[in-house]
Amino acid sequence: MSKSGFGRLMTAMVTPMRPDGAVDLERAGELARRLVSQGTDSVVVCGTTGESPTLSHDEKLRLFQAVRQAVPGTPVVAGTGSNCTRSTIEFSRHARDYGVDALLVVAPYYNKPPQEGLYAHFKAVAEAVDLPILVYNIPGRTGVEISPAVLARLAEIPNVVGVKQSLPGLDPVSTLSASLQALSSEGRPPWTRPGRAMEIYSGDDSATLPMMAVGGVGVVSVASHVAGPALQQMMQAFAAGRVEEATALHLRLLPLFTGLFATTNPILVKAALKLQGFPVGGVRLPLVEATPQQEEQLRQVMERVGVL
Repeated sequence: MSKSGFGRLMTAMVTPMRPDGAVDLERAGELARRLVSQGTDSVVVCGTTGESPTLSHDEKLRLFQAVRQAVPGTPVVAGTGSNCTRSTIEFSRHARDYGVDALLVVAPYYNKPPQEGLYAHFKAVAEAVDLPILVYNIPGRTGVEISPAVLARLAEIPNVVGVKQSLPGLDPVSTLSASLQALSSEGRPPWTRPGRAMEIYSGDDSATLPMMAVGGVGVVSVASHVAGPALQQMMQAFAAGRVEEATALHLRLLPLFTGLFATTNPILVKAALKLQGFPVGGVRLPLVEATPQQEEQLRQVMERVGVL
């Protein structure tokens, strides 16, 4: 397990839907158990892959509760971030009351706060809610990138324990790793200082192995819905120094990593689960179902990488 307790393989779980578009809580519990049985260390509920923008607060809370009950021995991380600090704090407190173990808090979106505003936002949430926090840095969706300097400052807050980095390049990750290393005193590693070290997670399956090479500990994964054992094996191999084995697994899985994002996530990962015989329903508007052509291309990719 990682020092934060999340492990290496965190799955950003899809939200199962019934034919009428309602959240399928029973299927959510079944999916959570399936993921854990296939190598998932922690389950992230109501993130981007969970279609959080189209879920009500009540639906999210009931999902947190259903997944918490389904996998009692597994960390459950609740997506609670928004572009309003007060609302984020209020909802995070509600999530805590429903038994989640940690929070995934995305950078405020649309209003594009400056870097000092980003720092103040996360600091306020961390001070108001006594749960571990995983910062979610995804400028492609939020319109703003949290700088390595701000993340290093946030790392000094005891319950800000990690960051999910969904970035187009590795330089900011390397810069953050170097900053975290510099935070240690007298040669001691950062996690021996007061509080807990910030751990770096890839937010993209294809960047997992490269990110681990510059200080990452794991991934918040989409592909683990259908390739959990292989992903876990890849990361464990790299951590154990079996770099060639890890590289071979990365290259084998790469078509799946990219194929699942041939259209907007989570359209194709839901289709992939259906192809594996574990349907979880469709997606809510404004997302739309995968086309027959997209499903066929995905089926070919899954067969080629050995997950179908």
